[in-house]
Formats: sequence, structure tokens, C-alpha cells
Amino acid sequence: MQTAERLRFSAEDYLAWEETQAEKHEFVAGEVFAMTGARQAHVLVSGNIHSALKQRLRGTPCRAYMVDMKLRVESADAFFYPDIMVSCHPDDRKAEQYLANPSLILEVLSDSTADYDRGGKFVAYRKLESLREYLIVDIEARRVECFRRTADNDWLLHDYVGEVACKLTSLGIQIPMSEIFEDIEAA
Repeated sequence: MQTAERLRFSAEDYLAWEETQAEKHEFVAGEVFAMTGARQAHVLVSGNIHSALKQRLRGTPCRAYMVDMKLRVESADAFFYPDIMVSCHPDDRKAEQYLANPSLILEVLSDSTADYDRGGKFVAYRKLESLREYLIVDIEARRVECFRRTADNDWLLHDYVGEVACKLTSLGIQIPMSEIFEDIEAA
């Protein structure tokens, strides 16, 4: 993530400014960061997962959103563009610019964002009371790291590698690993 000309904004000013931009920018504590483009494998895996979620959530109050929908983490004074989010919250169904109550967030790792996705972003995401699962997809390792919030507000890791399917308990569904990594050639 690169800082966009070291611009500083309030959250409201950021939202107004972002609407006029050709490229996407994330916002953290007044600072704005330009988003970079994704590689083909990243786009394919994100699309595979979004498609699988959309099919499995049909007829439920839950909706799957792809990378163009912003997420607001008010307690972190931040706006992010997760690769995928699922929200079942009625307020998010009416949202125009951003969601605020996702139950699941998913990030597909890239070389430039892996440390941030596992570190600073996850710290901010954990502040969302609605969040039940955070998934990190590692394409090269063919791994899905699923962090689940426990009843004690701890986060428990379920590591899916070589498994048949990734179980998403927050949604009561599972997605076969072969479906997640469909069309991705072995390295």
C-alpha cells in the first residue's frame, strides 16, 4: 500500500474525495493509501470465492460483496476495501457507500499486502463486533487460514490446507478447496 501524496482527511472528507477518484484508496486515521492492481491468480481466487458464497447464500438475508465495496471500522477511524465481505445485517443491506457490520471478511494475500493483512488490518477488523470469521487465502500454499471469534472474544485459527473443504461456521456453509483454487495452476 502506498500513501497517496500524503493526503490527510477527516472520515467525511475522505468519503467525498474518494467518490471523485479513478483509483481506490484506503483510509486509516486521516491518512489515505492508494490501492494497487491485483495479479490474475488473485482475481481468479477472489472471483471463485465470491461466486461460491453468492450461490450458497441465495435465499438468506446474507450478501457477499467484492473488493469495490468499502468497509468502515469506525473504532479504528478507517475505511478498507476487503477482497470479500459477507454481511447479514439489515443496516448494511441499505448502505450506499460502505458496510459496517460484516460477519465474514476475506483477504487474498499478495506479496505487497501479506504482512498488513495479517497484522494491522486484522487488528482493525477485530474491533468490529459483528465479525465472526476472518479468512486469509494464501494462493501459493493452497491454504485458507480461518480465524474464528470464540464466545470469550478470542480468535481461534482453523488452518485449511490439504482439506476437502473450508468450513464457514458463521454462515453455516462450506466451500470445497478445489472450488476456491479452481483454474489456478500449481507453482
